[in-house]
Amino acid sequence: MKDALIVSALSLVPKNLVSRWMGVFGRTRFPAVLQRLLLRAYVRKYGPDLDECVGGIDDFDSLTAFFTRALRPGARPVDARPDSIVSPVDGVCSVVGTVEGGRIPQAPGLDYAVADLLGGLAAPGVRYAVLYLSPRDYHRVHTPREGRVVRFRYVPGRLWPVFPAAVRRIPELFARNERLVCWLETDVGPIAVVMVGAFGVGRIRAVFTDIIANSGASGAAGGVEHALDRCAELGRFELGSTVVLICPSTIEWEITPGATVRLGTRIARVR
Repeated sequence: MKDALIVSALSLVPKNLVSRWMGVFGRTRFPAVLQRLLLRAYVRKYGPDLDECVGGIDDFDSLTAFFTRALRPGARPVDARPDSIVSPVDGVCSVVGTVEGGRIPQAPGLDYAVADLLGGLAAPGVRYAVLYLSPRDYHRVHTPREGRVVRFRYVPGRLWPVFPAAVRRIPELFARNERLVCWLETDVGPIAVVMVGAFGVGRIRAVFTDIIANSGASGAAGGVEHALDRCAELGRFELGSTVVLICPSTIEWEITPGATVRLGTRIARVR
């Protein structure tokens, strides 16, 4: 019943518009005293680890600047084994497995088509993992393996929240929300890294394009040639959200649903 009430209430909210307003608030540079109070309240509520980020609480001039904070060098050792696929984010594994019938499970009784998630791009493989980033997490997204970004697709959409109550109730949530699909060519086959936006700002940025999600831009797709090392920064969320990995059958997952993942740690091996 609680889930139903939450989703019913959210259905009445103009989610994309409110998210843009929240984005303006997040990017606003308040007077220093007010800014410190705001950031300290955020830290008390969500508990991010300030010891691992670059700078202290007084070094961030907006909530967005803090939310997209960088990690200090060495804070996330990267698994360098030749057969490793590493986590592209800090977060929690929601679901993981092998695509069946072209669909990925979302919650009991709910699933969605891989083709819809990718905005019409052909699926690069059959292994999937859904990684949820909470408000306390580091919110930059990195590459799970060294390779080249060769194309992308930005898919405008809704901005439903992606917290568990919404995931359990909203059909095809990840294939309906705004998202940026990054296609990475690697030595083990193509990997799709799908950055899914969420309610509350909803902005996604990438290192290989000037497109910014939830900024009024229309859908876009293109080819690029952007080489990146293993665990190099691929993009970032300005608030939220979720990353969906679609990988080839040449890999085997080493994580299970509910597992906490850390950027750079091994989550799969190449068979």
